[in-house]
Amino acid sequence: MDVILLERVEKLGQIGDVVTVKNGFARNYLLPRKKALRANEANKRVFELNRAQIEADNAKRRETAIADSKGIDGKTLTLIRQASNTGQLYGSVSARDLAELLEADGTKILKSQIVLDKPIKAIGLNEVKVQLHPEVAVTIKVNIARSPEEAEMQAQGVDVMAQMFERDEAGFTEDYDPNAEPGEIASDD
Repeated sequence: MDVILLERVEKLGQIGDVVTVKNGFARNYLLPRKKALRANEANKRVFELNRAQIEADNAKRRETAIADSKGIDGKTLTLIRQASNTGQLYGSVSARDLAELLEADGTKILKSQIVLDKPIKAIGLNEVKVQLHPEVAVTIKVNIARSPEEAEMQAQGVDVMAQMFERDEAGFTEDYDPNAEPGEIASDD
């Protein structure tokens, strides 16, 4: 299906481009969200008549997004979560969790503006993209740890998981008995 884009769509085109997309993508995503119009003669004329207004509205939204991005870009957020000894979280960190954390920090972001390729399921430092406008994206750092002390260590660049496994190697060792038979239980002699 041919559509006329009403805003920039990543990996597809700019405002006013006539592109061919699959029918389902147009019907289920582009058309309901007012990101495109069907490319017929009537819609092409309507678009050309309103092109200046559409581009002015887009420029105004982009300027607002750029102003909002100044306070967010490069921000580091710390999230304390329960995790196993191997660093795997009990649950995961989703876009909703990050949106709530940013709102508590004083920044209003919609969860749909946070771009996570996959949920975060392990402790550590992660970079997350925040898409404020189709043309404006910023990156925030999320420090996920089990305790505030661990978060502070991760912020300083210490690999907490590697350090924990190094400590475990120096733990319990069993005395070696060269005369013991395989499968035999050691006696208290």
